[in-house]
Amino acid sequence: MARIGYARVSTADQHLDLQVNALLSAGCAKVFEDHGVSGSQDSRCGLTSMMKALRKGDVLVVWRLDRLGRSIRHLISVIEKLCRRGIGFLSLTENIDTSSAGGKLIFHILAALAEFEKSLIRERTIAGIEAAKARGKCPGRRPALSPAQCFEIRAAIHSGSSLQDVARLYNVHPRTVARGIERLDAGHLSRITGTS
Repeated sequence: MARIGYARVSTADQHLDLQVNALLSAGCAKVFEDHGVSGSQDSRCGLTSMMKALRKGDVLVVWRLDRLGRSIRHLISVIEKLCRRGIGFLSLTENIDTSSAGGKLIFHILAALAEFEKSLIRERTIAGIEAAKARGKCPGRRPALSPAQCFEIRAAIHSGSSLQDVARLYNVHPRTVARGIERLDAGHLSRITGTS
């Protein structure tokens, strides 16, 4: 069982000395570093090497939570991966230690807050879509073919033109043509244009 440290600074002109000294004082046998790398980046050389080096029973130690990651979601993801592997986590400044009951409680509160935030975002997105639909707007990407073009395409295909020829004529993929006809046949475009 070993304590492994991780230190990071965002810009090249910052120094890691304060963090590294604190981690060594906390009993870290080895310290992995990322110099001049933003915490918003999930892919970091030092972080990746550290995650590979950690073994069951080890403890990952950071000077402060934001050294491991900027977003709560990323932090929780990393700490949950560690817990599943039987690896502890300790943040020196916030005094979060997942091997203690209090540390586990704080971690679970952080996880609950992240889940709450995700639910709020989802609810706001759904409410926004419903409001747009109520105003008669169709959320999402605008279809490549207008309702009028879909009527023209269906008539052309009924007259014997191939799907590929019509797609070339309208400069779209044949699947786009097929979807346009499906929407037309399902009655969606009839309601939009008022045609029957």
